[in-house]
Amino acid sequence: MREEIINTKNEAIAQITEAKNSNELDQLQIDYLGRNGKLTKLIKNIKELSDMEKKEVGRLINDVKNTLVSTLNDKKNSLKENVREWFDPTIPSLKPQIGHIHLITKAIKEIEQVFKQIGFVRVRYPEVEWDWFTFGGLNFPDNHPARDTLETYFVDAKPHSKYGAMLLTPHTSSGQIREMQRVKTPPIRMINIAKCYRRQSDISHYPMFHQFEGLVIDENITVVNLKGTLDYFAKTFFGADRVTRIRPYHFQFTEPSFEVDVNCGVCKGKGCKVCSEKGWLEMGGAGMVHPNVLKNGGIDSKKYSGFAFGWGVERVLMMKPNINIPDLRIIYTSDLRYLNQF
Repeated sequence: MREEIINTKNEAIAQITEAKNSNELDQLQIDYLGRNGKLTKLIKNIKELSDMEKKEVGRLINDVKNTLVSTLNDKKNSLKENVREWFDPTIPSLKPQIGHIHLITKAIKEIEQVFKQIGFVRVRYPEVEWDWFTFGGLNFPDNHPARDTLETYFVDAKPHSKYGAMLLTPHTSSGQIREMQRVKTPPIRMINIAKCYRRQSDISHYPMFHQFEGLVIDENITVVNLKGTLDYFAKTFFGADRVTRIRPYHFQFTEPSFEVDVNCGVCKGKGCKVCSEKGWLEMGGAGMVHPNVLKNGGIDSKKYSGFAFGWGVERVLMMKPNINIPDLRIIYTSDLRYLNQF
């Protein structure tokens, strides 16, 4: 029986070594170690041996069984290492999703390019600003409502000895004085695009929003130059069939001051639900720079004049053709189902 066990072992090892795949190995395991396997049958015959032989043969069968199990496992691992998954290099790859810039960032870039084409220089001034640059230097009186804590976010910091309290700038107009101080001698053609902060939140307002501020100062600048710039922006940004109009208004830092409207892109000025039957959509404020503001910026108001305008990036974006933004706050929700439309 000892010889039969050794022969069974050698036979099994030879077949295991020559196996080509895991299916063959699984079958060999059944053939030799299964319930009716060759080695299993030999184990059943041990009962026919004497006590002395049972001990010796039992030890031999256990050694053979362990050897076969080890050989099977080694062969399985060897086959796994040699298996190569079939690959067709001509199959197109799975392309990862490519993101895109945010709708507001895209609008800012477009606005910047529009004004660069007519000689404006892009600048950016602090979002955390001093009161004087935001209000005082822009001709705001001390008791103006915009200086109230219900309107403006003030920062809990030590006031500046010259420029007053620190705050989150509510408009990009604060860049006017800083640009005059930087350039010192006109001409000035500035476009300042930055974040602003106000205590407002509804379908057309948000506590943080973006504005772009235009400032032009030179000799003999008039309302005609302002109106021409407004029309150029409207036709370039909104479309060739768009025009602007100006209405008298009041701002502390311009005189005369205007509200700027652009004809409705849906009805082309005839009146519809979008423009509340008026034919016009309000774009923002503008006007001729107040002499006091020129003086505060170190500019000779008798020699130079200028105009300024300040509009919301979100506002003009919502007025753009084929842009459907029913609620301004949706833009800042980071909802990709909405943002991926643009």
